[in-house]
Amino acid sequence: MAQSITFILSLVGLWLLYRLYKSRVNKAAQNKAFMDKPFPKQWAKILEAKVPFYRQLPEKDKRQFEKEVKWFIVTTDITGTPEVKVSITDRLLVASSAVIPVFGFPGWEYNTLNEVILYPGPFHLDMGMQGVSDKALGMVGTGMLDGKMLLSKPHLHKGFDNTTDKKNVGIHEFIHLIDKEDGDIDGLPKVLIEESYALPWLNLMYNKMEEIKAGTSDIDPYGATNKVEFLTVAGEYFFERPHLLQKKHPKLYKMLEQFFNQPMIQRIQHANGPKGKEIGRNDPCFCGSGEKYKLCCGV
Repeated sequence: MAQSITFILSLVGLWLLYRLYKSRVNKAAQNKAFMDKPFPKQWAKILEAKVPFYRQLPEKDKRQFEKEVKWFIVTTDITGTPEVKVSITDRLLVASSAVIPVFGFPGWEYNTLNEVILYPGPFHLDMGMQGVSDKALGMVGTGMLDGKMLLSKPHLHKGFDNTTDKKNVGIHEFIHLIDKEDGDIDGLPKVLIEESYALPWLNLMYNKMEEIKAGTSDIDPYGATNKVEFLTVAGEYFFERPHLLQKKHPKLYKMLEQFFNQPMIQRIQHANGPKGKEIGRNDPCFCGSGEKYKLCCGV
């Protein structure tokens, strides 16, 4: 009798393993078929309208960005809490947030992430997690939420709609995730910062944090919280307002340009015509934000 039960359980186990294998094979085939199709034109229109980073790219790089966005969407679950309806625009903005900080490293994959969950607004966290405020706009999960990222849907959109505030919660959280790749979220991601740059980065970071605390810096005060948050806040500034960052913090700009392997200013200049072109204060800013020059990089 015992042998019969063991045999039956073994058959059930094999059947479940086979179902799992078939499911993965089918999923892989579906992903490949989707990746082989052209990037949907409607998706490209949404990126063009919503994502300044995408607008600034040369056509060849736009194709690469689209490929990276597609791969993120097919390999990462993007869901919402029960009251949140997830649209294709939401998915594209999440995927863009993921791709932008690692665009200088083609083929990058977030190995510690399997799901992004959108919330209807700032969310309370009452799970005994250390270092998290009562209300958060975004978070890289740990413990019970390991492998997940939480984002406020309206603030995800605001990060792309407002291109002059040097803030983008999606990019912010994905820089945290990059920092986590080496096992520690410590503001010193080994995948970005070579050992020879670690000490200069720490010295520059602490100097900038002191400037923030003294009230003499335009960097978001949240960056003075600790070195972990300084990296993400500086990264937001770099991708949102690179010209302003270079103007006010040239050493910081140069170091972030090396870390992320992205020449942001050269890219924008290439996308917006030759250098030396006269720009009026009421003209659209050359950075591609859509704002007037006097309200953007001309500040």
